[in-house]
Amino acid sequence: MALPHLFIGNKNYSSWSMRPWLALKWAGLAFEETVLPLGGPGYGKSRIKEILDVSPSGRVPALHVGDLVIWDSLAIAEWAAEQKPDAHLWPLGANARAICRSVTAEMHSGFAALRRDASMNVRRRANTRAWAEDTRADIDRIQELWGSVRAEFGGAGPYLFGARSIADAFYAPVCTRFRTYGVKLDDVSQDYCNTIFLDPAFQEWERAAQTETWTLPQTDAL
Repeated sequence: MALPHLFIGNKNYSSWSMRPWLALKWAGLAFEETVLPLGGPGYGKSRIKEILDVSPSGRVPALHVGDLVIWDSLAIAEWAAEQKPDAHLWPLGANARAICRSVTAEMHSGFAALRRDASMNVRRRANTRAWAEDTRADIDRIQELWGSVRAEFGGAGPYLFGARSIADAFYAPVCTRFRTYGVKLDDVSQDYCNTIFLDPAFQEWERAAQTETWTLPQTDAL
């Protein structure tokens, strides 16, 4: 049987693609991947032909498992957790799982101002800047969230819930955004981001991002 096939966007820019990619790696699942460059005709309108060919939403990531197509980052991560329950991508404790799902969902659907003003760009290092009020509120909320979760559930290890979880996969791109734009973090948040940066799977992604030649000028100019 063919391996699952993950279609993703540029590793330098695609935060949505990084999330399920990390979840699949952390679950220990073998998969093939294809990077589909973002930009060009249809970009920003979910109408890039090469992506529409593999994803009904016109967006990446999309995971093909035989005839099954899963086209949402959280759905792909959930699929990985179900395939490899021993990887504990959701924490073992019922309370921890409930909070892990809550913080993951908050990232999945929220923080619009941070997304607007601090696009993911793994290679870039920009000057520190003054943030809009709503963006500053997003930054503060994320640090508050990380701190509270680490204090209650993180005692067994350096990730949000001790060991790697889907929540970490969803917040890893945020760590790169904070680094890219020189956001000053509290100690707990900086330590957590350093944990992400030292993770072998993250480092594999980062190395690939650094060697990509595609660019999105509109993102590089932010």
